[in-house]
Amino acid sequence: MAELATIARPYAEALFKAAKADATAAVQWLEELAAIAGNEQLLQFANNPKVSAEQVFDVIAGVFEQKQALPETGRNFLRVVTENGRVDVLPEIALQFRALVNAQLGASDAVVYSAYEIDSAALAELTGVLEKRFARKLNLQVVLQPELIGGVRVVVGDEVLDMSVKARLEQMKVALTA
Repeated sequence: MAELATIARPYAEALFKAAKADATAAVQWLEELAAIAGNEQLLQFANNPKVSAEQVFDVIAGVFEQKQALPETGRNFLRVVTENGRVDVLPEIALQFRALVNAQLGASDAVVYSAYEIDSAALAELTGVLEKRFARKLNLQVVLQPELIGGVRVVVGDEVLDMSVKARLEQMKVALTA
């Protein structure tokens, strides 16, 4: 949705300027706020004309603070977002903010789809190999996909590296039926 991206960009850029050295920590609490804001019931509550911005702020901050304290920058940012009625844009703001932080750090987000759990030693080794392959620092997230049978499938931005058994079987199927 281009409209959400257009609305989210100034918020993400302003937070990036305000967070400065704490940008990496801000990614954590902003993604948590985005997850809370993605709740359908909360969005209905926030879009209710009888509910004030202060009530929306209190609900979101209250849910967040059940797990951890929201820093002052986070409270101020959440207050601006709720006062402007942009709670529904929080997930897009988090995406754009993370992209800004990654650009500053020279890193990229990567999703590793695996048929099985990957232990920390194997994940560290895989991270090193993938960082050489993609020539940049990667922030890996592992997602289990048993249908891959074995191996991994790595997605970095619009690049895909598929080393799964399922992909190899598909290649063999194509070669045999051709």
